[in-house]
Amino acid sequence: MAMDLCFNMLPFSRPFSSSAFGVSAHRRPIFARSSSSTQEPTSIASLSLNNNNGFSGKAEADVVVIGSGIGGLCCAGLLARYGQDVLVLESHDLPGGAAHSFEIKGYKFDSGPSLFSGFQSRGPQANPLAQVLDALGESLPCANYDSWMVYIPEGEFLSRIGPTEFFKDLETYASPNAVQEWQKLLETILPLSAAAMALPPLSIRGDWGVLSTAAARYAPSLLKSFIEMGPQGIIGSTKLLRPFSEIIDSLELKDPFIRNWLDLLAFLLAGVKTNGILSAEMIYMFAEWYKPGSCLEYPLHGSGAVVNALVQGLQKFGGRISLGSHVQNIIVENDRAVGVKLKSGQFIRAKKAVVSNASMWNTLALLPEDVVPKSYRDSVNTMPQCESFMHLHLGFDAEGIRDDLGIHHIVVNDWDRGVDADQNVVLISVPSVLSPDLAPPGKHVLHAYTPGTEPYTLWEGLDRRSSEYKNLKAERSEVMWRAVERALGAGFKREKCEVKLVGSPLTHERFLRRKRGTYGPAIEAGKGSFPGHSTPIPQLYCCGDSTFPGIGVPAVAASGAIVANSLVSTSQHSQLLDAIGI
Repeated sequence: MAMDLCFNMLPFSRPFSSSAFGVSAHRRPIFARSSSSTQEPTSIASLSLNNNNGFSGKAEADVVVIGSGIGGLCCAGLLARYGQDVLVLESHDLPGGAAHSFEIKGYKFDSGPSLFSGFQSRGPQANPLAQVLDALGESLPCANYDSWMVYIPEGEFLSRIGPTEFFKDLETYASPNAVQEWQKLLETILPLSAAAMALPPLSIRGDWGVLSTAAARYAPSLLKSFIEMGPQGIIGSTKLLRPFSEIIDSLELKDPFIRNWLDLLAFLLAGVKTNGILSAEMIYMFAEWYKPGSCLEYPLHGSGAVVNALVQGLQKFGGRISLGSHVQNIIVENDRAVGVKLKSGQFIRAKKAVVSNASMWNTLALLPEDVVPKSYRDSVNTMPQCESFMHLHLGFDAEGIRDDLGIHHIVVNDWDRGVDADQNVVLISVPSVLSPDLAPPGKHVLHAYTPGTEPYTLWEGLDRRSSEYKNLKAERSEVMWRAVERALGAGFKREKCEVKLVGSPLTHERFLRRKRGTYGPAIEAGKGSFPGHSTPIPQLYCCGDSTFPGIGVPAVAASGAIVANSLVSTSQHSQLLDAIGI
């Protein structure tokens, strides 16, 4: 529901649509190649996409984009669509960043996002990533489904999206008043979704041109949504930028199951519970999942298909991507970002802008210390971070596994500990049930992870070759193994897995270049704001999960689009919105 507007700019900009459990959904892993033994994955550089061992070609561009994560690819693709000369520099030999896919022994693994929706939608309310793909003329075939398995202390059930299905689960696992409370919640927040989705993220830009491309363009639909909501709805819409817990409290929702469930959804969506997530984010998710006709989507051929579509769209419009090209420094001259220096020593000039798709912390490390204002450096360094991950990637024989196995499974061990407690929630994705080509015939691929709850401090300073590290991996991965055994049943045997990969926060940090292996900023609604896309260095911009509320896939796609829009004229921007019908 990895699930990651400029809430600071415009009050009712639409957050995003669900996209990943994790928020790699969630979230983000990793890797590359391994053997059948449980071991640290080797560098993804060993799985070369092409023969590119470094940068070659014209050593300048209008815009240089550092990193080929989804945010960077969306930014670069749209810039190419706008007619800009754009170059993406990627350190690894596979594009996609945290969303890349990798293959081992015929098993094709998603390294990150696994739960998506909104790809098939069109128009202003579509997933921002779907809008970018539409602008690039790329389609993304998907398999549709409507449920996932939930394993909680009270029992287990198949949770279906839609307006009425969840009532059945409430009748079984919650208090007698739970159905009425849930109905009250839906009746209150679903009407607010029109305001929450009134401004498509692709209409937003980082200058005053936003008054033309967003405010004026969508004023009629925003006004219509207010009229339809009535006085009470208008009053309620003022809470869109406040924590969702305030809406829950105002409705006097008491049922423990409902409050736990809402905390779980919020955490999967944004890495914080209901007291830390913006109401607009939750309301949009409810509109996606609890309205008639709702469905979830999994891209056929895996999350790598998303990355491939973005790369194809970029190249279609003349954009370039160079793999194996590690940026060592951002070059600043006369107080402006003018290009980058690669690890090889080569300088690549950016005539108009440098865009960093690295995290704020990693971007800061690329800059000369003397050009960064102390206030900005301090704000980045003190920005709270989500914790890291444990990952388990498995390839195994499907014999003995039930035929009706679903793609997604959520395991919550103890509500009292909180959904954000370490070793308490495990997310499992088995995408080969919907896209069989991801595994050899008669086999399955599986990705399990603890969603942004693994403390980095447990791992800090460990030598990855040491027995201490290997023992800690075995110990901390056990919760995932037990969750997988519970979800897959007695027919699953861990010793029969043909591929076993365990990833730790150090794996996350090493292969994704994520400071402390973090998922992203842990900024709670009402207690801070995301840094946004501009920086104190003229001509240096940032996109990705450090810049935009939500962290997950739709949010980073929106962030990339906002930066691209900000680098072209309002007339070009408006023409693009016209072309894709939003």
